[in-house]
Amino acid sequence: MDWDHLRYFLELARASTLAAAARRLGVEHTTVARRIQALEKQLGTPLFAREAAGHRLTEAGRHLLPAVEAMEAAALGVERATPVAGGGPSGLVRVGVTEGFGTLILAQHLAQLTQRYPQLSIDLLALPRLLHLSRREADIVISLERPKRGAVIVTKLADYSLHLYGQREYLARRPLVTRREDLRHHDFISYVDDLLFTKELQFIDQLYPPERFALRSTSVSAQYEAVRAGAGLAVLPAFLADRDPILARVLPQEARFTRTFWMSMPAEAKHQARMQAVWAFLKDVGQEEGARLRPDRR
Repeated sequence: MDWDHLRYFLELARASTLAAAARRLGVEHTTVARRIQALEKQLGTPLFAREAAGHRLTEAGRHLLPAVEAMEAAALGVERATPVAGGGPSGLVRVGVTEGFGTLILAQHLAQLTQRYPQLSIDLLALPRLLHLSRREADIVISLERPKRGAVIVTKLADYSLHLYGQREYLARRPLVTRREDLRHHDFISYVDDLLFTKELQFIDQLYPPERFALRSTSVSAQYEAVRAGAGLAVLPAFLADRDPILARVLPQEARFTRTFWMSMPAEAKHQARMQAVWAFLKDVGQEEGARLRPDRR
């Protein structure tokens, strides 16, 4: 039996959709489909039931899954026991992280890590949505909520500050804001409520429930650009907005928030050299960037 077929089976079982499994494997979704069809033909039985929401394991698939997981664990054990030629960690690690933190903070640091270890590759998934370890969408996930279920290792990476910001020209032509009630005279920019991937990003209602939003977006980068264009006020990370001279904090003593980045990985991966290297490196980055993440604590 072809181990590659089983590897594709395992990823589809975890991801539930061809597209997600293909992203994890770095191939086209049609390749995943062909591999699964070939395996089902070899075994003479369907392993997945095709449904509108994705692929669900059949009874035969559920029986096969533990054996394939055991094969994967054995392969990982061999990998841990085999020294890498040239020394240093090697292979691919996928890091899932929130958009702003991944783009502005982590990208430059991870580039340095790959220079340090030429045989190590990083996929940086900086997305405005939650990535799931259980679906193998990433190897290490940095999220705003601490994972509460599953066999995972979790650590607090860093706290970061957010404030209410406006463009200076916008603030000069609109009514002065000296208290929360004054916010009723202003336009707001925020997230799309029904697409918000975590309650940790709900800010505006804690300040002043607006009657309308000038613009809403799933992307914090888009919100930042809208504030820069003078479209209204928004709660933004300090590490994103403080560096911009055309933006100013609004109600700096009241409109301030603190959130936490949590880092997690599957417990089964903790002995892999590449995972250990990236995990330790990211922890160092969290400490090194502390002043930038929470500038008020300098």
